[in-house]
Amino acid sequence: MFGRLSLDYLPHEPATIGAAVAMPLALIAIAVALTYYKKWRWLWREWLTSLDAKKIGVMYIVVAIVMLLRGVADAVMLRMQTALAVGDNPGLFSVDTFQQVFTAHGTIMIFFVAMGLMFGIINVVMPLQIGARDVAFPWLNSVSFWLFVAGMILVNGALLFGGFSNGGWLGYPPLTELQYNPGPGVDYWIWALQIAGIGSLLSGINFTVTILKKRAPGMTLMKMPIFVWSVLVTMVLVMISFPMLTSALSLLALDRTLDMHFFTSNMGGNPMMYINLIWAWGHPEVYILVLPAFGIYSEVVATFARKKLFGYKTMVAALVAIMFFSFVVWQHHFFTMGAGANVNAFFGIMTMIIAIPTGVKIFNWLFTMYRGRIRFTAPFVWFMCFVVTFTIGGVTGVLMAVPALDFQIHNSMFLVAHFHNVIIGGVVFGYLAGITYWFPKVLGFRLHDRLGRWSAYAWQVGFLLAFLPLYALGLMGAVRRIDHYTDPSWQPFFIVSAVGVLTIALGIGLFVLQIGVSVWQRKKLRDTNGDPWDGRTLEWSVPSPAPHYNFAIQPTVSRIDEWWYQKKDGVARPTRNDYKDIVLPKNSGLGVAIGLLCFVFGGAVIWHLWWLAALAFVGVIVVILVRTFDENTEYTMTAEKLYQEAKEARV
Repeated sequence: MFGRLSLDYLPHEPATIGAAVAMPLALIAIAVALTYYKKWRWLWREWLTSLDAKKIGVMYIVVAIVMLLRGVADAVMLRMQTALAVGDNPGLFSVDTFQQVFTAHGTIMIFFVAMGLMFGIINVVMPLQIGARDVAFPWLNSVSFWLFVAGMILVNGALLFGGFSNGGWLGYPPLTELQYNPGPGVDYWIWALQIAGIGSLLSGINFTVTILKKRAPGMTLMKMPIFVWSVLVTMVLVMISFPMLTSALSLLALDRTLDMHFFTSNMGGNPMMYINLIWAWGHPEVYILVLPAFGIYSEVVATFARKKLFGYKTMVAALVAIMFFSFVVWQHHFFTMGAGANVNAFFGIMTMIIAIPTGVKIFNWLFTMYRGRIRFTAPFVWFMCFVVTFTIGGVTGVLMAVPALDFQIHNSMFLVAHFHNVIIGGVVFGYLAGITYWFPKVLGFRLHDRLGRWSAYAWQVGFLLAFLPLYALGLMGAVRRIDHYTDPSWQPFFIVSAVGVLTIALGIGLFVLQIGVSVWQRKKLRDTNGDPWDGRTLEWSVPSPAPHYNFAIQPTVSRIDEWWYQKKDGVARPTRNDYKDIVLPKNSGLGVAIGLLCFVFGGAVIWHLWWLAALAFVGVIVVILVRTFDENTEYTMTAEKLYQEAKEARV
């Protein structure tokens, strides 16, 4: 009845015990604060059960920022270990703890920070930019978010009981096979990613349908803002690639729970099958993360250079080209695994080709800046930091596309530095720029600009200190995932890298401080014109903050940057007769219920509580059926109420 639950799985090491104690204390403190200020009902009605895409987007971003703090804490632990663990000094952690922290860091930063920030910003901005009142399937949007939260809880639940996977953030067999890793850690990893990944796939379907079917009248595909184009190609990637992740994790789970042998070296299995599947998803995943950031940079550069975006059509073509080529480069991740010279040559050439459309976008942004009246605000500073770090990452990526060179630096610290160049410089910088840029559309006031610039500078300096030494270490022979080394000449590089990670932590602290100070000074920072940055795209046609229905009157589009030209042409304000009744979705707690049941299902499978897993699975089916046959899921907002709210917003 109790599966494999055992007190032996309680944390034993000081680091894990401290984390296991700190997490419940933090949750208790939050619960006490909500009780003291009597905010439980407000939290439930206004946020947790909301189907407003903007509020769901904010919740994504909040969860992602919390996970960012966790992920960077893991990074600090990793670099402190490598800074100290030389010669006879064992460092701070055991080998197993180090590998758990390493795996958790990669998993959290990719799946629960970068993906969370991406979906959060898309939820807030994309419907506003296409003139839609909401996404195509509002309730499905809520389900996607709560599946994301369920996966996040499982990742952190491993701290409390059982320990996390030590098999790396991509879980290569045989490291994650039952014979070599019988504990629950790998199962935590599998089911956290499986549940969150299904939520991501549902979001991909939802956003694709929204863009294709919910655009404002007159907005053809080639009149969409470039950010919307970046979202569209990204969601196509999600819909094609995430089923491969689901398949790979499902087969690995069957190996572990039902003693099958898909990826074992005996009984007809082959670990290379898994590696091909995981990277056939994994390399498109890199572009899933970075393409929306490219869209953000396009909006930021055009706004703060005070110019129209240079080369709109070539930007769209570059996005589509990247989408296509991202599916024909996955095997460059294992040049050294014996595929043969012809295969390696093909994937090396494809890897170099995909750098071309990426370079096109860099030059388009530079030409947009040329002779512009640039304002070096916080979002633009994030963009400038991106140009430096991402260009370094792109150049080193082209170097590693040469199979002969990759044989020398494969699985080394050089690879770690390259990957972080791309993901931090391209993805994280972009999403932090997007949060800063679009923050007024959510809460109605800007973020403190000086603190935002300081945060960007700290991130940039910290990044260079943290990862440039790793390039040198990779060329010196340092492999990744090492928790101890014997060559004392490596230690100064690891110490500088540790200082860099601490500087990045300072940048995160400044970002959190920026939000706190901005909330405190919101009256001073509030923008009364409804157009905080004087942007060009359609989302600026609604006040700040945007109402929950986005557009009382759906706009009509006849050209790119429609709102910009309407402002210049002095379009008349709508009259009372222009407003019509609209139908909006009601709040629903059933998305929360599905997330909770999926969390229970995942935990039950991890601990082999099969009776509980069956009950949770049946519960999910019941909730879906209840929602399907519920006829009371919408309400009507009258034209008179819309008109009155519009008058109050103008006042």
